[in-house]
Order: sequence, then C-alpha cells, then structure tokens
Amino acid sequence: MEDDAAGVDSSSRSGEVLTMTEAPRDISPEDVCVLIPTLDEEATIGEVIDGFREHGFTSVLVVDGDSDDDTREIAREHGASVLVQSGSGKGQAVREAMAYVELPYVLMVDGDATYDPADAETMLEPLARGYEHVIGNRFAKMDDDAMRALNGFGNRMINRAFRFVHGADFEDILSGYRAFTTDSFHRLSLEADGFTIETELAVECVKNGVETAVVPISYRARPEDSDTNLHPIWDGGTIVLTLYSLAKTNNPLLYFGSVGASSVLAGCAVAAYVLYRYLQYGISHEVLAVVSAAGILLGVQLIMFGVLSDMIVTLHREQRQRLERIAREAGRDEE
Repeated sequence: MEDDAAGVDSSSRSGEVLTMTEAPRDISPEDVCVLIPTLDEEATIGEVIDGFREHGFTSVLVVDGDSDDDTREIAREHGASVLVQSGSGKGQAVREAMAYVELPYVLMVDGDATYDPADAETMLEPLARGYEHVIGNRFAKMDDDAMRALNGFGNRMINRAFRFVHGADFEDILSGYRAFTTDSFHRLSLEADGFTIETELAVECVKNGVETAVVPISYRARPEDSDTNLHPIWDGGTIVLTLYSLAKTNNPLLYFGSVGASSVLAGCAVAAYVLYRYLQYGISHEVLAVVSAAGILLGVQLIMFGVLSDMIVTLHREQRQRLERIAREAGRDEE
C-alpha cells in the first residue's frame, strides 16, 4: 500500500450542527476531499484531477485497484494523493479510502471523465443547507450517446425497483457522483465490494434516516480510448439481488412477505393438484398433500414474521429519530 494518502488529512470543523432550516453555509473547497476510485483509467484520470483542481479542490485522493496501466503515476503527476487498495472492487476501495479522510466533506466521482467537475458546487450546495448525502442525477442532463439503450433501460428498472422495495425516490441510485459528510458515511453499515456500493449507499441512507438530496448533473459519454469496467448483465443482476437482499432489514414485510406468499401459492397449487387427482380419478397423493400443507404453513409463518419484523423496524426508526432530534437540539443549545 502506498501511503502518500496522508496528504488528504486536514483540520476538520467540529461542533457544527446543520439543519435544513438554517441558512446555507459556504463550503470551502479546502474542506472537501475529492475521492476517485480507479482501475485502469490512465486515459482519463489526469483530466479528471485537473478539472477538480481548477475549481479549487486541492485535496484529491485516488484509490486505485492495482491498475495494470499508468493510472497511479499519472495521478501523482497531476497532484493527487494515491492509495493502492488492499482488496478488490469499488466498494472495498471506497470503504478503505474513507479511513484516510479527515476532512468533513467528500465528493466521490468516477475516474472515467463522464462527470463534470463544474457540477461540484451543485453537489455541495445541499450539504451547506444541512443535508448529509447528495446524489447526482445523470438523467437530468445526459448526452445522447452517454449511455447505451440497454444500460438506460436497466438503470430505470433498478430505480423503480428501489422505489418499490425501499420506499424512496432517489431518481438515480446508481450514479457515481456523490457528495456526503464524513460523519454520515461512518454511520452506515457498508459491506459491498463491487459496483453495488452505490446501491448499498442509497439503501443505508434510507435505513438510517440520512437526509438525502438529489440534484441535476451533466453526464457525458465515456471517451473512446477508455474501457469500462462494468458488465451490464452480470452487474445489473447483482444489483437487483442486492436491492432485494437488503430489504430484509429495511423493509422486512416485503422481504419475508414475498417469500411467504410464494410459499403459500406453491402449497395451494400442490393442494389443488392433489384434490383434482382425487376427485377426478380417485387417486390420493399423501406425500404431496403433506408437502402442500407444509408449504402453506411455512408461508403463513414467514408472513407473520415479516409483520412483526416490520413493527420492530418502525419502532426502531421512531426511537432513532427522537434521539437525533434531541441531539440536534442539544447541539444548538451548546452553540
């Protein structure tokens, strides 16, 4: 691991309690770490770093997945600190890099030059108003050739699935352009190693009540000499499975209820077959009858478990909101 990432550290502000009802506070670029996960991005990383430095962001941290090209060397030449991650995958890179960041705000962006550094001010503005996490909506100002039709369709389906499963509309949960407070990031329980990190961030924000804003950003086509590390079919399927699996702690009624309903329907289908065979031909299927009864009972139990779990999750959220409100009021009193 190349430990020149220490240059990212700086004195962070403390004791400030921001709420969305307060007047916006200017965020200095010196208080922001630009975090760029990379893997074989030598064609674009220099352009990305220069773009942010031109806008006053002097603290740029490139966390590299052990690229085979000259990504790390180019990043250093353009003034960025470089950290070589110990594991693999974008999610692991982000979690590891955040252990080195001591600045109060983070701008996370991909290193493929598809995002515009000029949108940094737009991304940071909600943080100045008290939000803790900001998602850049690529669909607001996307170039015509920036995303293939299949990728665009998949992104929209995933966003609809997220809205249905987790009950929040973030418009573009797969966006790689994020802004967040360091404190809010460390409150999240993140385990994703690969491209599902954006999905997990969105789910954790809903789960933990992190105030999240969505802002319009520009999204450009990836340069022709830059290869993507994303595999649409494989990674898209992984993201959908991640959305569903994370529902067990954020929306347990849907998670256990859907499994339970499937079990009940399967049991009823088997029972209908057994009844049909008995009435039509006088043939009994004792084993299948037992299987159908077991399926129905299991399904009903899972649905009841989902209902109870949902009640517990709802109570937990209410208690957390009360505690956070008390903490904010105490912070304002101290100020």
